[in-house]
Amino acid sequence: MLHRHRKRHHRPLAAAGTALTAAALGLTLVQGTASARPAADTPARSAADTLGTRAVAPEVLTAMQRDLGLTRGQAETRLAHEARAGATAGLLQQKLAGAFAGAWVDGADSATLTVATSRAADAAAIRAAGARATVVPHSLAELDTAKAALDRAAVRNSSTAVPVWYVDVRSNTVVVRANEPSAARSLIAAAGVDRSLVKVVRSGEQPRALYDIRGGDAYYMGSGGRCSVGFAVTRGTTQGFATAGHCGRAGTTTRGFNQVAQGSFQGSVFPGNDMAWVATNANWTATPYVKGSGGANVRVTGSVLQPVGSSVCRSGSTTGWHCGTIQQHNTSVTYPEGTISGVTRTTVCAEPGDSGGAYISGSQAQGVTSGGSGNCSSGGTTFFQPLNPLLQNYGLTLKTTTDPGDPGDPGDPGEPGGTWAAGKVYSAGDSVTYGGATYRCLQGHQAQTGWEPPNVPALWQRA
Repeated sequence: MLHRHRKRHHRPLAAAGTALTAAALGLTLVQGTASARPAADTPARSAADTLGTRAVAPEVLTAMQRDLGLTRGQAETRLAHEARAGATAGLLQQKLAGAFAGAWVDGADSATLTVATSRAADAAAIRAAGARATVVPHSLAELDTAKAALDRAAVRNSSTAVPVWYVDVRSNTVVVRANEPSAARSLIAAAGVDRSLVKVVRSGEQPRALYDIRGGDAYYMGSGGRCSVGFAVTRGTTQGFATAGHCGRAGTTTRGFNQVAQGSFQGSVFPGNDMAWVATNANWTATPYVKGSGGANVRVTGSVLQPVGSSVCRSGSTTGWHCGTIQQHNTSVTYPEGTISGVTRTTVCAEPGDSGGAYISGSQAQGVTSGGSGNCSSGGTTFFQPLNPLLQNYGLTLKTTTDPGDPGDPGDPGEPGGTWAAGKVYSAGDSVTYGGATYRCLQGHQAQTGWEPPNVPALWQRA
């Protein structure tokens, strides 16, 4: 866990009948005779338009070029490919149901989407959707169940000798990274998990939380120490920001980057998860930006979680902008303070004081910095708390912006009515009604005006 920057000790960083048209990676979806059609006078927006990839700030592209070894064109293309891949993977997850075994992107520009299934008969449908198919022994649900058993066992007997474990969709196993393999074997035995589902990897990692209203700006806790703002949020008329739970407890007061009184923690969870939010006073205004290179503003337009293999960039008050890729979702990690679950593992580096800071993919908010190992000189591994569960847990609304006239603009709201609601957090598989039709969620996100189900087939499939 990477602790508070000023204190310089250990640190939390702070089925049949479904087809996809050739434009599925565009994305127009067809299921039987019912299609995900927009309102009569509103054209459906592509996945790239929905996620605003063509309006990504230059600072994000520059950091991707530096840290991922890309040209500017490759960075732009990669973001568009990842947007389309996420939408396609979401649709296939719904179609394959219990046989779905995960999805990931590969290549410098993320041009290849691989979708895994435990049922060989699904391969043709996966290829028809434009993805590469691989048949594996275990479904994602089976692996998630095994990991959940490890999570429960770790609560009873956590050990920093087994700092990280996660479902690795690429290898179709639950990977347990351990400093002491014997400790990993003990955890697996205590969990009662089938050993064939688990791969133990020897690792020297020692993650710790990075302790240390624009994402990435510094803030200071009342008793000392520094962390970083994640994303600006609102709750009714109250403004504030999301950050890491290990940075403070409910009631902890904060000062802003300029040492001016700022607000206080309203809720905090750590360990278990690593989520918190701070309500600010009337002197502070929430903005829909993350601090980019040289202090420039990077726009936040939504919170669609991106698939494994996607690029992701982080803003923190110690090390600024750095990029990498998403390695695994639904990871568990043990810090000296305890175990947290449901975080995402990345190749992005971070250092003390970066805790709580923003992870963003293109213009889509991903999460807040939790912890990691290594540093930004020699490289490292970090974990972020996904943002959507944080927003849902505290009833918060992510502050977003879309400038009039650019490709990321919300479309016409279309025909109203139904259970869909702006501001609500939806998970893949959730069902809603809108305009007399039923839709199923393809990718987790917080709904917003302009993202009504008929207008965004990257996020919703008509049933």
